[in-house]
Amino acid sequence: MKITEQIKLPIASEMELFEEKFRDSMSSKVALLNRITHYIVNRKGKQMRPMFVFLTAKMVSGGSINERTYRGASVIELIHTATLVHDDVVDDSNKRRGFFSLNALWKNKIAVLVGDYLLSKGLLLSIDNNDFDLLKIISVAVREMSEGELLQIEKARRLDITEDIYYEIIRQKTATLIAACCSLGACSVAPDDAVLVEKMRKFGELIGMAFQIKDDLFDYTDDAIGKPTGIDIKEQKMTLPLIYALNNCSQKEKSWVINSVKNHNKDKKRVKEVIQFVKDKNGLTYAEEKMVQFQQEALSLLQDFPTSPYKDSLILMVNYVIERKK
Repeated sequence: MKITEQIKLPIASEMELFEEKFRDSMSSKVALLNRITHYIVNRKGKQMRPMFVFLTAKMVSGGSINERTYRGASVIELIHTATLVHDDVVDDSNKRRGFFSLNALWKNKIAVLVGDYLLSKGLLLSIDNNDFDLLKIISVAVREMSEGELLQIEKARRLDITEDIYYEIIRQKTATLIAACCSLGACSVAPDDAVLVEKMRKFGELIGMAFQIKDDLFDYTDDAIGKPTGIDIKEQKMTLPLIYALNNCSQKEKSWVINSVKNHNKDKKRVKEVIQFVKDKNGLTYAEEKMVQFQQEALSLLQDFPTSPYKDSLILMVNYVIERKK
């Protein structure tokens, strides 16, 4: 059994019902919108976000969830999908990721409108049910994700990212959404327990940090075709292994690396040399150590909860985040 299937086992029936509710939450009177949202629903990924919502809710409540939990999971998935749709437009300048089979202008225009539609659907789902506490959690996540993206763009131009700024970027860009999933799960079943909700938010944030560092490492380690991808370098992204290497090398080496990333990032041989340089400077070892640190900190937050299938699945999930192969 695949590890993701194993994680899903204790919440299999909830996930099934969630998919129905999620599909319903997207429906519209506009045929074009329904065609597009149908397409979106059918290309769903591992659905880690709703899984975090349900597993957290069940672990902290001793196994019970309610309609708010389903709504929380739907809202987070709607918002997440909206951000992906908008990301496709932002990243689409030269790569056509074929979101819809319409010409470029219409594709972008429609994608932006669909993203806006999903965002408003998510917000209204909370407002119509008076889930203002859940809405606040989600709105904070959306604000942070936007700030994180913009901070990264601002810093990427100058390639002057310090380790602290890097953590701030990934906290906002990646970790904040997983943090929202876990605090939503807790808040849906224990709305009055602010300490518990904050504890689960922190748990999600730590996993999100580990998750992103793992993603950074994929750029330097062998992928399915047996060689490092170097995509982050080609896109001039400053990731933890590279930041560490730059902080631990001579001025001459630093100038060479920055020049390589800025001006020779399409040169395969040069990218390969940068990858080797980062490895030689122990950038990967350092990033792995940091990733494990975040993972261990996340696991320590689960210690006080009684043993349950939901807690076991969350532990599996935390370990899967840093052991996954893609």
